[in-house]
Amino acid sequence: MKAVVLTKYGSPEGLTITDISTPIPGNNEVLVKIHATTVTAADTEVRRFKIQPLFWLPLRLVMGLFKPKKNLILGQEFSGEIVDTGSNVSNFQKGDLVFGSGGIKMACQAELKIQNEHSAIVHKPSGISFDEASTIPLGGLNALHYLRKGKINNNDKVLIIGAGGAIGTYAVQYAKYVGAHVTAIDTGIKLDMLKAIGADEVIDFNKEDFWLSKKRYSLIFDVASKTGYSKCISALSESGRFIPADYSLTLMLRGFLTSLFTDKKVIVTLAGDNKEDLMYMANLINEGQIKPVIGKTFSLEEIPEANRLIESNQKLGCFVVRVQ
Repeated sequence: MKAVVLTKYGSPEGLTITDISTPIPGNNEVLVKIHATTVTAADTEVRRFKIQPLFWLPLRLVMGLFKPKKNLILGQEFSGEIVDTGSNVSNFQKGDLVFGSGGIKMACQAELKIQNEHSAIVHKPSGISFDEASTIPLGGLNALHYLRKGKINNNDKVLIIGAGGAIGTYAVQYAKYVGAHVTAIDTGIKLDMLKAIGADEVIDFNKEDFWLSKKRYSLIFDVASKTGYSKCISALSESGRFIPADYSLTLMLRGFLTSLFTDKKVIVTLAGDNKEDLMYMANLINEGQIKPVIGKTFSLEEIPEANRLIESNQKLGCFVVRVQ
């Protein structure tokens, strides 16, 4: 089968189309013929190994200390069709259309993928395309996780920083779904799109410093993690909540002190994935409550170019790779 293999850490040139052997599912595993996957900002960070110090060594040991392990395949989400099952599989059968998360093993940027049936894999609703389904596990579930942790409600005035990417576009729409007032921040080329998906107000990050205005927000979700902690805290209302998508010991300490000495709350958390949330987001899409924003589609061979576009901040919504 064809796969995009990471042969060295660093530039997109380290991503190479390679023919590798077809994997064989174990007793509790299924073999998925991948129809669509994605390229995300997280994929580019793994490729460059721009990882938080807390996770640097554990991930390096898993992926390869000095260079990537043989046939290391990136890609964190997929949709496709089950073409083979292990002897003990009971929840799926050949021909089932599915989507899910690759988890820490990744390996979604390939023609075929092994997945444990008990992991984050579910049946794809008929009303959702393969392209759309492939964007749910990372963008959809991250947005859902962080906003739920922030206890978002219909009285909130929400500020989403870095709203124009995979997580941000889902977050804008989910916040509107629950009835919140949403202000979305990103670069100028993304603002029309953000208005189109429901943002009540938009701010060009390069032209306006939101922390200097008199507006205060009850919930700030910083997807981009580039603004600075103090600026975000200063833009909160008296009892507002700040949710950084970043995760570090320093951030946890600063958040603890802010929560200890003020009424403001800082919620430092890591997102995960599970079957229930996958189906919840899929149903919202199926009902027309949320529409995945797919900025561009690529082939497997074009994955290095998708990486370059992401790193030049030219990504609107999700970048989908059509494998089949």
